[in-house]
Amino acid sequence: MNLIFFEITVVLVLATALGIAARALRQPTIIGYIATGIIVGPLGLLHLNNPDVIDALAQFGIAFLLFLVGMEMNFSELRHVGRSAVLIGVGQVLFTSVVGFGLATALGFALLPAAYIGITLTFSSTIIVIKLLSEKKALESLYGKLVVGVLLVQDFVALGVLIVLSGISGPEFDPSRLPAALVAAFAKGTMLLVFSLLAGKYVMPKLLHRLSGSQEVLFLASLAWGLGLAALASLPSVGLTIEIGAFMAGVSLSESIEHFQIMSRVKALRDFFAVMFFIVLGSKLVLSGVGALWLPTVVLSLFVLIGNPVIVMLIMGSLGYRSRTSFMTGVTVAQISEFSLIVVTLGHRLGHIGDGVVSLVTAVGLITIAVSSYLILHSEAVYEKLAPILKIFEFGAATEKREIGKTLKGHIVLIGCHRMGHNILHSLESLHKRFLVVDFNPDMVAKLHRRGLHAIYGDITDPDIQNLAQLDTARVIVSTIPSVQDSIMLLARVKAGNPGARLIVTAETEDEALTLYERGADYVLLPHFVGGLQIARLLEEDKTLKSLEKLRDQDLTLMLHS
Repeated sequence: MNLIFFEITVVLVLATALGIAARALRQPTIIGYIATGIIVGPLGLLHLNNPDVIDALAQFGIAFLLFLVGMEMNFSELRHVGRSAVLIGVGQVLFTSVVGFGLATALGFALLPAAYIGITLTFSSTIIVIKLLSEKKALESLYGKLVVGVLLVQDFVALGVLIVLSGISGPEFDPSRLPAALVAAFAKGTMLLVFSLLAGKYVMPKLLHRLSGSQEVLFLASLAWGLGLAALASLPSVGLTIEIGAFMAGVSLSESIEHFQIMSRVKALRDFFAVMFFIVLGSKLVLSGVGALWLPTVVLSLFVLIGNPVIVMLIMGSLGYRSRTSFMTGVTVAQISEFSLIVVTLGHRLGHIGDGVVSLVTAVGLITIAVSSYLILHSEAVYEKLAPILKIFEFGAATEKREIGKTLKGHIVLIGCHRMGHNILHSLESLHKRFLVVDFNPDMVAKLHRRGLHAIYGDITDPDIQNLAQLDTARVIVSTIPSVQDSIMLLARVKAGNPGARLIVTAETEDEALTLYERGADYVLLPHFVGGLQIARLLEEDKTLKSLEKLRDQDLTLMLHS
């Protein structure tokens, strides 16, 4: 037992050191963990006497990963991500999997391994992409919203992939048995999903509510539910997998009141056990056969890094998006995800694919994650260099381009019409000011058009959108976008082209506000600061607080007519 404790400790220390090194190189820590596995496994620099223990911990890592993916999924969100995100997501998955399958068969892989390779190339890393976009504060941009929608569509497809895999057992691929096997798997999956959703709606909320008084018992009950359903799904009589059960257990708790509390505590377990999963994945790489796989590795990596973004840009171009938005969205899918690695691990466990395919997909994952991380972080600079070439992807009806129709001068530009921006819009209308709105919500822009107002659908960081908004002749520019990077860009653009304009921007913290003032902002909106001042003045000037009713009615009127 002391030996097992020592080995796990040594592996964790090594994983921590390589994870820190990856962070220093601005790479996802996943690369460091897989490198740890390579040191432990194929390189043999650290020999383990108890690899089965690490393998068992890795199984928990997969279960916790998918349990939390299920908890973070909201089926109703598809209504909010918009038609474009759904079309882009479905189109990307379809075309990438078909082209990937074709490339794999052309490279000499059999049908079933080629199918695995094709599907693993379609999924992008939600964890990595969201983290990098958060660091850039780009989640609220137009392309950020589209990316979140595309990733959500991929998650739905992922559930279907897990069910399909559970329906194909054994290494022999018999196409004649495939339809019946898939029907049986989907039937079982549907039954398990219905059971989990019914339990999540009628049983688990009451149970969790009763247990919420004790955080410890609530935590244990959620773990018991997640792991229990995962174990149930993996029983031979059920015929599904641990991954499906864990995923559905998470989905069943996604609407519970306590799910945020549960997620916050389970994430620590997920992070620990997920490290073990990636270490085991690296340890199972077959380096002895890498020489024979160099050509497939290079071809498939280039397809993910270049082909995936091109597929997304073609789809978005046909939907009328500008080349900048298409490129920024496409770059985010230029890597394969941890889910892709889970799929090949499951396929290997089911006997569908051999060590070579697992090694190939893992190698492609390492390459594409490393390169795409830099591409995402520096996507603006990359786009500037490629902009003339990327213009070829602008075709079809101009969804993102709304012509004003006449030259404006001395006007007000309002960037962002949601929440605080809506109140500003209301004031501009009542004061009969000459203005136009820039917003990346197509429904909002359509609503403004119906009201006869000037509005542009697009991202203000796009130079073409800036020209359409005629920033060089504007008198006042008001941005309610809280991204400090976007505000700094906007300040530089306006100060260079229209130094006489007044620029009002928005910040989330006092430090960001000071930075924006140093860059030349005329005024910086701090929502919590402005709101606090309003309440303070109200308390000072209205001792009876009767004006609260007037403010309430005014706000309700704005909300009901927004």
